[in-house]
Amino acid sequence: MPRGIDRSYHKAKWGQHFLIDDHIIERIVSYADITPTETILEIGGGTGNLTRKLAQLCYRLVVIEADRQLALKLCSIPGIDVLHGDALRVEFPPFDKTVSNLPYQISSEVTFKLLNHPFTCGVLMYQKEFAERMVAAPGTKDYSRLTVCLSYKSKVKVLARVPKTAFNPRPAVDSVIVRLVPTKPRFYVLNDIFFHRFVRALFTQRRKTLRAALMVTAQLLNVQAMDELIAKIPQHCLARRPYEFSPEEIATLSNDSFELHEVQKGSVQEQ
Repeated sequence: MPRGIDRSYHKAKWGQHFLIDDHIIERIVSYADITPTETILEIGGGTGNLTRKLAQLCYRLVVIEADRQLALKLCSIPGIDVLHGDALRVEFPPFDKTVSNLPYQISSEVTFKLLNHPFTCGVLMYQKEFAERMVAAPGTKDYSRLTVCLSYKSKVKVLARVPKTAFNPRPAVDSVIVRLVPTKPRFYVLNDIFFHRFVRALFTQRRKTLRAALMVTAQLLNVQAMDELIAKIPQHCLARRPYEFSPEEIATLSNDSFELHEVQKGSVQEQ
């Protein structure tokens, strides 16, 4: 590291706030309810404070750490497998549970990557504001694309608040411990990929009326003749805002848009 740069600042820059509070670590471990037959995935092992506790409880512990020096130090902990690399690029091995103090700048991406793998439960540390968006109710300021997409195939519960003093260096924000449980689809979606694209596009216009938001969404997704779908929607619904609709209602809009898109695509192919 170049001279004159404080090491704690350097780590904070990369989202590395190391958990140092033993009481919080014990709570995280207890929430995970680990059995001796389970394989645990930890993303961001850091200085190994949580890692050492996990290694004592499970059959196998796999730790992903992006910092090369930290990864080398983690290798000295008996009975664990260390993967050095970016968690968004490293291929996840099979695992039963994930217990992690996640780097906050990749919270969204790594969460959805986790949900592409089969596992029973995750006990994860998130920034408080991010977690509030994970569990927000329709019509609230925190209700977002994240809320809708997570509700499709998972259940999320905030377990406990964690103060800034539990970390070194201290983050600028408070944190929370969250339980993430993958589920079967909780509502009907015709096409997963289109659904996620639709939700992303719709929430770029979250405060516009549904009519205006759907027209912009149609342009972003190349869905022609969206006015055909709009004509079928009651006027009182068209006056609402996207953030006021439940995940199930948004899924219905996505399904109708996807059917319209497929009909149009078929017509083009026939020509």
